[in-house]
Amino acid sequence: MSPRSQKHDDEGEEQPQKDHVVMKKKLDDRHQLYSAENAKIIPDAGKVYLDPARSWGKGLIQDAKRTVFTYFVQEMTNFNQRTVAVSLLLFITVIAPTLTFGAVYGSNTEFHIGAVETILATAWMGVFFSLFSGMPMVIVGSTGPVLIMTTVIYDMAKNIGIPFLTFYAWVSIWAFVYTTITAFFDLTRYVKLATRFTDDIFALLIVSIFILNAVGNPFGAGGLLQYLDPRNKVHADFEKELGVEEYRYLTTALLSIIIGFATTGTIFTLRSLKMSPYLCNQTIRDSVHDFAVTVAVIVWSVIKHYGFPSVETEQLKVPDAFEPTYACCTSDCTTYWPDECPDLSTPFGTRSWFPKMFDLNGKDYAIAVAAGPALLAFVLFYLDNGITWHLIYSPRNKLQHGDSYNWDLFLNGFCNMINGLLGLPWLVATTVPCIVHLNNLTEKDHNGKVVKVQETRLTYFISHLLVGLSLLFLPVMKQIPMPVLLGVFLFMGLSSLGGIDFWKRFLMFFQQPSLYAQTPFTKYMKPSRIDMYTIAQLIFFAGVFIVQNMKSIAIAFPFMTLMCIPGRLWLLPKFFEGWELLLLDGEAEQIEKWIGKKEQLVNDLHMDEEEGV
Repeated sequence: MSPRSQKHDDEGEEQPQKDHVVMKKKLDDRHQLYSAENAKIIPDAGKVYLDPARSWGKGLIQDAKRTVFTYFVQEMTNFNQRTVAVSLLLFITVIAPTLTFGAVYGSNTEFHIGAVETILATAWMGVFFSLFSGMPMVIVGSTGPVLIMTTVIYDMAKNIGIPFLTFYAWVSIWAFVYTTITAFFDLTRYVKLATRFTDDIFALLIVSIFILNAVGNPFGAGGLLQYLDPRNKVHADFEKELGVEEYRYLTTALLSIIIGFATTGTIFTLRSLKMSPYLCNQTIRDSVHDFAVTVAVIVWSVIKHYGFPSVETEQLKVPDAFEPTYACCTSDCTTYWPDECPDLSTPFGTRSWFPKMFDLNGKDYAIAVAAGPALLAFVLFYLDNGITWHLIYSPRNKLQHGDSYNWDLFLNGFCNMINGLLGLPWLVATTVPCIVHLNNLTEKDHNGKVVKVQETRLTYFISHLLVGLSLLFLPVMKQIPMPVLLGVFLFMGLSSLGGIDFWKRFLMFFQQPSLYAQTPFTKYMKPSRIDMYTIAQLIFFAGVFIVQNMKSIAIAFPFMTLMCIPGRLWLLPKFFEGWELLLLDGEAEQIEKWIGKKEQLVNDLHMDEEEGV
């Protein structure tokens, strides 16, 4: 071959490469042009604005009128099969944590507050909120930060030298004053500065706690895998009861793990039948889906009791009778039976439901001192409630009956004041039960998009009425194996992960970018920018997670969550464009508006290019 022919062939091979380079440069230039224009589509994209303040007391009244006074009849009469199924699911979801928190309260307060008090508080306050709150999708219950706060108040009372329940009652009164002032001046609107960035961090944190507590929490006791630890307190109790020679802890551990994970698997299997071709018709498939949790609990409880009657497993711990937990040695009820009077075969009686408000041992200044810890308790009420309300009543969940932050905060403060006067634990919105409640009342299409939500008060009312009635059949409750309930907790946690965008984007670290799920941010943003945003969320999540799991500073957990809001408002805009933040954590309506203008811009640019040609 001649040199001229070789040169001609080389030029022929190089031409497609040059064309490719030219085409790539044009595409890059076009992308840079599009990106430069993105910020101009909606100039204030990604910014979050504070709602204007309403005049004194007006926000409180408007909240009540817009919600409970408008939709009460509709929400109390929309009874159907799903109402029954979700009510039973909520009962199972609520009763086990209620009893668990009751046991911890008993340990931390020397039984001034115990399981009976926790059940009573959960029952009456749940029924009250189901009837009078403006946001009936939100479930109240015990939480870790409030438990820690109560323990701090107990230690303060001991140090001052006054009865705990009296001091606790005054703190509750002061906390109600603070919640009333906040609701009256419409200060709850500051919670709405939170975006999906904060919501997802909080939701993933609470969901991870449920999963860890179900499987085995390295930061605490409990969980299915911790039955493998021979030092587990459950094994010590059984060895004491049956004798070291008779009891085999590995047998108990193996059966507990099997029925726990089997309960979770059974629930997922039964619920998956709804979208399958199996069973006779859609009505039956819907019924199996709705009652999956109830069926799984019954089936595996029966299998344990009749299939393995000789194998010991941990049972749900319930009180023996409905009466105050604190048993008295004497008539003045200042000492606890039997710890402080082991010689007495029976207690003198139990504490009064109502503490003596002025039994302060001559230290009347304690009434004013109570205003200090009450302020901290109020902040916990404000944050625990507010963040959960914002998460559940986000526009993306398509709830139509509106929110009522001021009204519900006022009611929460009022109910917790009543609890304080009765020596019952304070309750606030609990995230995972709220997510479970919302998800199971939501109808979704095959693509997982929300079609409609059954906004009802009946599920809340029935489930917490059952919690109260459980005080009448406590022996029956003892028949539920604890591993079965841990299996339900695991289901609750795992089933909630799918609705958290933060979790979905975390999984994208391990996915091929070209196969990402189609979302607005994957369509218009570079993968590196998405990953950078997820890393920022992971940093905030790690900070909140570490604080929550360090007992000495765990009470600061809501404050760490609160710091996510200024982090999103002021820190992230220094690293991300406004339109990027809009696509990542904006509301659906705003995102659709931006996409519409973006597509129009692209079409206009294409037309200009064609006219230029």
